Amino acid sequence: MNQLPYYHFAHRHIGTAELHESEAMLQYLQTASLDELINQTVPASIRLKKPLQLPEALTEQAYLQHIRSIAQHNKIAKSYIGLGYYGTFTPPAIQRNIFENPGWYTQYTPYQAEIAQGRLEALLNFQTVVSDLTALPIANASLLDEATAAAEAMYMLYQHKNKNAKADSEAAVFLVSEHCFPATIEVVKTRAAALGINVIVAPPDTFVLNAQVFGILLQYPADNGAVYNYHTLCQNAHEQDIYVCVAADLLSLTLLSPPGEWGADVAVGSTQRFGVPMGYGGPHAAYFATRDEFKRLLPGRIIGVSIDRRQQRALRMALQTREQHIRREKATSNICTAQALLAIMAGMYAVYHGANGLKKIAQNIHQKAQYLEHLLKECGFKQNNAAYFDTLSIKVKSEDFLKIKKAAEKALLNFRYKSENEITISVDETTSEKDIEQIVAVFAKSTAKKIPVFDVKKAISPLAKIQATLQRSSTYLQQPIFNSYHSETELMRYIKKLENRDLSLTHSMIALGSCTMKLNAAVELMPVSYPEFSQLHPFAPLSQTKGYQQIFAELEQYLCEITALAACSLQPNSGAQGEYAGLLTIRNYHKTRGQAERTIALIPSSAHGTNPASAVLCGLEVVVVKCDENGNIDVEDLRQKAEQHRKKLAVLMLTYPSTHGVFEEQAQEICSIVHQNGGQVYMDGANMNAQVGLTAPGVIGADVCHLNLHKTFAIPHGGGGPGAGPICVAKHLKPYLPSHGFLQKNKRLKTFSAVSAAPWGSANILLISYAYIRLLGAKGLTEATRYAILNANYIKNRLQHEYEVLYVGKQGRVAHELILDMRDFKNSANIEVEDIAKRLMDYGFHAPTVSFPVAGTLMIEPTESESKAELDRFCDAMLAIKAEIMDIIKGDADKNNNVLKNAPHPLDEVCADTWNYPYSREKAAFPLPFVRDNKFWAFVARVNGSHGDRHLICTCAPTEAYETAAT
Repeated sequence: MNQLPYYHFAHRHIGTAELHESEAMLQYLQTASLDELINQTVPASIRLKKPLQLPEALTEQAYLQHIRSIAQHNKIAKSYIGLGYYGTFTPPAIQRNIFENPGWYTQYTPYQAEIAQGRLEALLNFQTVVSDLTALPIANASLLDEATAAAEAMYMLYQHKNKNAKADSEAAVFLVSEHCFPATIEVVKTRAAALGINVIVAPPDTFVLNAQVFGILLQYPADNGAVYNYHTLCQNAHEQDIYVCVAADLLSLTLLSPPGEWGADVAVGSTQRFGVPMGYGGPHAAYFATRDEFKRLLPGRIIGVSIDRRQQRALRMALQTREQHIRREKATSNICTAQALLAIMAGMYAVYHGANGLKKIAQNIHQKAQYLEHLLKECGFKQNNAAYFDTLSIKVKSEDFLKIKKAAEKALLNFRYKSENEITISVDETTSEKDIEQIVAVFAKSTAKKIPVFDVKKAISPLAKIQATLQRSSTYLQQPIFNSYHSETELMRYIKKLENRDLSLTHSMIALGSCTMKLNAAVELMPVSYPEFSQLHPFAPLSQTKGYQQIFAELEQYLCEITALAACSLQPNSGAQGEYAGLLTIRNYHKTRGQAERTIALIPSSAHGTNPASAVLCGLEVVVVKCDENGNIDVEDLRQKAEQHRKKLAVLMLTYPSTHGVFEEQAQEICSIVHQNGGQVYMDGANMNAQVGLTAPGVIGADVCHLNLHKTFAIPHGGGGPGAGPICVAKHLKPYLPSHGFLQKNKRLKTFSAVSAAPWGSANILLISYAYIRLLGAKGLTEATRYAILNANYIKNRLQHEYEVLYVGKQGRVAHELILDMRDFKNSANIEVEDIAKRLMDYGFHAPTVSFPVAGTLMIEPTESESKAELDRFCDAMLAIKAEIMDIIKGDADKNNNVLKNAPHPLDEVCADTWNYPYSREKAAFPLPFVRDNKFWAFVARVNGSHGDRHLICTCAPTEAYETAAT
C-alpha cells in the first residue's frame, strides 16, 4: 500500500491509516490490497484518468501560518451598515464552552431524543426567547437566515390561504414593504417567481388590499431605521382575510411593542445580535414564530415537551411528520438543515443576560443612537426618523456625499449609503462613546463643520425616540431558566450539565448513513474565531475583504476540480438550498433557451425527501422513477418516462452512489438517456464522500451538483446545523448561477437573483472546508475516500452473517455506506428497528439512520475517520444485540419485556432501589466489557413521541409550573 508520510494531516484524519490496521482489515475482507477493493467497488468506466490537480498538502503548522497570512488581507472596520448584521459581544463563556467545544459542535440533529436532551433543552430555551419577544405562541428551532425565513413565511401563508381554493381563484399577490431589507426582497422575489406568486414592492401606506392579496411583509424597524406604527394596516388586512408577516429585530422587541400584540400572524428575523459574530454573513440562526393555527405548516423543526415511558418529562422534536422527508413533493418546505449551534448560542446569550440584561443592552444601544443624533444635529445635519431604535437616517447634501464617504472609508468606518442624499448609521452593542465621536468627526471634518462639544453625561431618556404607543409594556423571559445563570460560574456549570446529556463525536462514532459524521479537526475550526474573519460585515466594501475573496476564489477552484465541473456558487447555505439553487439554475437555462415548458423532474423513489420538496419549490412537477429489487434505478422505467415526457423533461435528480450505498453500473447510461430527451442531470452531493478523487459528477454525466460541506468537507453538523451547500455546474450553465444585489457590478443578465441573504452564504464556515482540502491535498482527499469505502466494507463483512445486507454491488461490495435489513425481527421476535436503535444507546452509540431509504432498516456510514478499534466496538455491539434478539426468538427472553423493548436504561433507573425487569441491571447498563470504560448514560427513558404531539408545548414552563411542582 502507498503510505502517506507520518507527518501528513491524513494520518490525523483517517482513523485506519496505520498500516497494521488497514492490512488486518483487508485480510479480513480477503482482498490483496486497497487498490483491489476499490476496483471491485467503483466501476472502471467512471474512474478518473488522472489524480486531482490540487495544491500539495500542508502540515497543521504550515496551514495555520498560511491562513494567518490570508487573514491579514482582511481589514477589520467598524461597520454601521445594519441591514440585519450588527456588532455583538460573544460572552467568552459561550464562545469557549459552546462555539469552540466539540461536545457541542459535533452532535447530530436530535432525532434520537434520549441522547440529545441537553441540546433539546438549549433549543427549547431558544424557542422560548423567540416566542416571548415576538409575543407569538409557536416558534421553531431556527431557520437559515432572515431572508429565507421571510420567503418560507410567504409560501406558508400562500399555502394556508389557498388550501381550498381552485386554481383560477387563488390569491397570489404578496405585498412587500419597500422598507424591507434589500436582500430579503431579493430572496422573496426569487422564491416567488418560481411559484407563480406576484410580489409587489411598495410603501405600506399605498398597499391596495383586495381578494388577490394573501399576505403582507413588513420590516420592524424599517431598513432606514424608522419605527412605523402598523396597527391599522394589520387590522385592515385581517378584515379582508390577508395575513401579515413582520421581519423584526429581536433585540429591539425588548423595548418595542411586539408584532404578536398588534396583529402579526408571523414574525421572522435573525438572532445574530444575540452574541453570534457577523462572520461576513453567517452562519446565524434565523427565527420563525407564528400563531397556533399554522403549527402544522411551520417550516423547520419544533422542539416540544413530552414524557418518557416512566411518565417523566422529556424533550423531543415535535410534529415530525411535517418534515419533507416524509411529505416529499407534498411538503410546504424543503428545509432540512437548521442553525442549531447558533440558535443554542443565541438562546444561551439570553439565559446569561436574562430579561433585565437584554433590556439594558437594548436601552444602551438606543441611548447611543440618541447621543449620535444629538451630536450630528449640533453639526447641522438633519435626522429623518421621528422614531427609531438603533439606526439613524442622516440627510446630506449631494455635494457632501462623496466627501463623507471618502473620509469614512479612510477612517475604516462603514455606513450604508442609501442615496446621494441619505446615509444610514446603525449602532450596536459594541459601539462606544469614542466610536460615536469618531463618526461625528468624520461628518464634521469632511463638510467643514465645527466639531461639537462631546458630553457623555448628557441626560438622554432610555425611550426618548420610541413613541408611547409602540413602547413595550408586556413582560418576557420570566421563567426560572432566564433568571438563574447570570454569573459565569453558574452559566459554565449549566452549559456543562446540558453537554453531558448529549452524545457527540467526543464519546463515540456516529455511523449515520448519508450524513458523513467525520472528524471535524480542531485546526480546521480555529480560524473561524479569528477576528479578521468573524468580525466582518457581509456588505463591507470588497477592498476590506481581500482575504475572504482569496479563500472564495481558491475554494471554488478546488470544488470545480473535485467535481469535474466548470463553475461554482458558494451562496447556498444548506444542502437543501443547494438543491433549490441547482434546480433554479436548470430552470433558468431552459427558460432562456425558449423552453419554459420543461417542468418535469424525474426523481427516483429512493431519493432523499428534500429532492422532491426542492423540485416543487422550483415550480417543477415530480414524476417518480422506480427502483429495481437491488435498489438501483430501473433504467427501463426511466427511459420510458423520459421519452414519455420528452417535450417537458427538465431534470433528473440523481444521488450517486445511490441512496442504497452502491455504485450503480449504469450511471452514465442514465445520464445519457436524460440528455437525449432534452433534460439536465442534477446530482445530489450527499454521497460525495465516496467519489472524491476516484470519480466525479462531471465524469459521470451530471450538469449540476450540490455539495454538502457539512458532510464530505468536514464542517461540523453542530447538533442540527450550520450547513453549507454550494453548487458546481457544467460550462453551459455557468451564466445561470445565482447572483446577489450586493454584487450588481458583476451581475450577468442571465442569472437569477439571490437564494440567501448574504452574497457568499455562511462565509465564516467555508474556511473549514478550505482548510480540509489544503490539509489533505489531492492524495489525502483520495485516500480519505478509499478508507471510507474500506471501513464500510469491513463493517459489512463483520455483520453480514448475522444481519442481511440489503444491497451490494456486482462484486459484493458496498460504497461508503450499507443498509442492514431488520424487518424479519418484527415477526420472529416482536422487535422493531427502533428497538435496536434505542438499545444501541446502552452500548454508548448513536443509532445509524433509521428506516431510510427503506422502512425497517438501518443505514450505516462509518466514514474514514474512525479507527479499527472503534469500528470493532460498534460491530461488537451490533452482534451482541443480535444475540439478545436470538434470546427472544429462542424463548429465553420475554417478547414484550426485554432489554431491547425497555431500552435505553437511564442512570437513575439502573441505580433505583427497585428493579422490576426479568434481566439484571448489569445486562441493561453494561452489556459488554468496553462499555464500563466510558459509559454514556441516556438522560431519560424512551420518549413518548405521540404524547408530545397531542399536547404540544414548545416553550419553557412558566414560573407558576415550578412553584406548583415545589409545593
